[in-house]
Amino acid sequence: MISVRLRLLILALAPLVVLMPLLLLLGMTRWTGDYDDLLAANVQSDLRIAEQYLSQLMTRTGEELGGVAGSVAFAEAFENGGPNQEFLLAKRAELRLDFLYYLPAGAVAQASARWPVIAEAQRGRSRTAIDIFPPEELAALPRNLDARARIDLIETEAAVPTDRLVEDRGMVVHSASPVRLPGHEGVLVGGILLNSNLGFIDAINALVYRNPLTGGTRQGTATLFLDDVRISTNVRLFEDVRALGTRVSAVVRNAVLDEGQTWLARAFVVNDWYISGYLPLSDSFGNRVGMLYVGFLEAPFAEAKRKAYLWMMAAFAGVLLLSAPVFLWMAKGIFAPLEKMTATMRRVARGNLAARIGPVGRDEIGQVAAHLDGLLDQVQDRDLKLRAWAEELEDRVDRRTAELRDANAKLEDTYRQLVMSEKLASIGEITAGVAHEINNPMAVIQGNVEVIRMELAEAAAPVETELTLIERQVMRMQAIVGKLLKFARPSEFSDCGEGVDLRPVVEDSLLLADHALGKGAIEVASDLPSLPQVAIDAGEMQQVVINLILNAAQAMGSEGQLFLALREETRDGVAGVALEVRDSGPGIAEENLAALFDPFFTTRRGEGTGLGLSISQSIVQRAGGLITAANAEGGGAVFTVWLPQVG
Repeated sequence: MISVRLRLLILALAPLVVLMPLLLLLGMTRWTGDYDDLLAANVQSDLRIAEQYLSQLMTRTGEELGGVAGSVAFAEAFENGGPNQEFLLAKRAELRLDFLYYLPAGAVAQASARWPVIAEAQRGRSRTAIDIFPPEELAALPRNLDARARIDLIETEAAVPTDRLVEDRGMVVHSASPVRLPGHEGVLVGGILLNSNLGFIDAINALVYRNPLTGGTRQGTATLFLDDVRISTNVRLFEDVRALGTRVSAVVRNAVLDEGQTWLARAFVVNDWYISGYLPLSDSFGNRVGMLYVGFLEAPFAEAKRKAYLWMMAAFAGVLLLSAPVFLWMAKGIFAPLEKMTATMRRVARGNLAARIGPVGRDEIGQVAAHLDGLLDQVQDRDLKLRAWAEELEDRVDRRTAELRDANAKLEDTYRQLVMSEKLASIGEITAGVAHEINNPMAVIQGNVEVIRMELAEAAAPVETELTLIERQVMRMQAIVGKLLKFARPSEFSDCGEGVDLRPVVEDSLLLADHALGKGAIEVASDLPSLPQVAIDAGEMQQVVINLILNAAQAMGSEGQLFLALREETRDGVAGVALEVRDSGPGIAEENLAALFDPFFTTRRGEGTGLGLSISQSIVQRAGGLITAANAEGGGAVFTVWLPQVG
């Protein structure tokens, strides 16, 4: 029930409570849109700065190369039809080029057929462009450029699938200038390899994001892509490892390389979200061959938006908290009589029919209060009569209720007996069928083992271990059938109190898991002394041990060391036996230790159900024990199973 006070408060504060949040929502939505547009404009500006830097690099390279081609020193360096190598090496180092060579007029025609920049220089005009050199072209150039250009590809989530393992092409700032010196006509060609050119990409990053006039406090990155592969970047995979060889997402690749668009939006870059800009790059043939990327970390701006949201909500809450008390203070003259009437009705509702409101004023509320007191007088008189009738009726109801309770109890007992009888009958039929279907083949197997022993006599010694193992497993199957039969019997047939010697259980488990340990070079060492018996079913304990051995073998792979040990151990004053299973594998990640025994948890996706350790924990805990997992000091994982001793 909504009080009058609350209704008046809602009526007065409705514009503030409803309209103000709506206006805030609309305002924040518009502000968020403008803020995101501003971020996109910022990254677009950053991208233009990076593009201008690349253009200036290409322009400067072309101008410097043209200056060398027309210089007197270049003409004086000619000998035997071309400039001497010392001059070219000195100029290459001075211009910070990766290669510089001269093509005489006779060799220009062949080179111009392959490269448009050389063809343009042959026509008398200098040209600089980005070109993609195949590995054989790089190998023909000095300074081991083919090895410098080679980058191993790293598998990247969300990238276009590829069978390539390495990027061995080179992205080159390719420049050519005509040589028109008297008696020496040809083309001077030079270039800069951009693959793994960290100085080039760091210069862009410093210009865009470390310049206080442009970058300010933004945390930004820059990247040069060949096709969709990062060939030069300051994006980090780890603290000191750059993300060379990682690839851009398929969405960005399709928009930028396939459709030629400039991408200005948020994008996930290697390991975090960035406000990103991607610009397509074309070679001298006009083909889109790569991308230039700049972007800054989104997290600080997302945090700024979150703080703005919180500030607006806090301001709204403050206004609301200040407005409500002021209104209540002004409306106190209305609320007090109504609250007195409400308090009186509550006392009446709790059984105090003598409670009355009394005089509260001469206005409409006072008249209502007086009328209500008169009605309460009538209610009190009628209550006395109803109480007398109720006592008589209650006696009759009590007698009838007792009869119904007795009948209901008899009905429930009968129903339980019927359900139990039906269950036992069903279990009996199932148990009989399973026992018949399993015991007969087991009897045949056991009989044939005895026949083999009789027929082979002493010749059966080489396979005596295997025959004994078959008999033990047949006995285990018989035990399972026995448990199934016990399921239909009363609980006093349970074997939970039987004692088990863990040494033969562990030895049998090693023998059963030998197929997994024998696949690789896994060495098994054990320390299995005879210790007091523990309270657990031998078959269930064998299931736990085999599961731990198989998990260790899978963790170690093809080689390693497996160590199993038994020892006496007392926990919380209770004597027990501990089994330790330790491997030399990679160990357990710290974040996985807490969830290791959870159902369906697995670190081998698609290879297991994740139920082995969970079931093992249930078996051990049901026997009153404890199973734990940890990382060994020398590496690898160690599992410890502790069980209480019998007696």
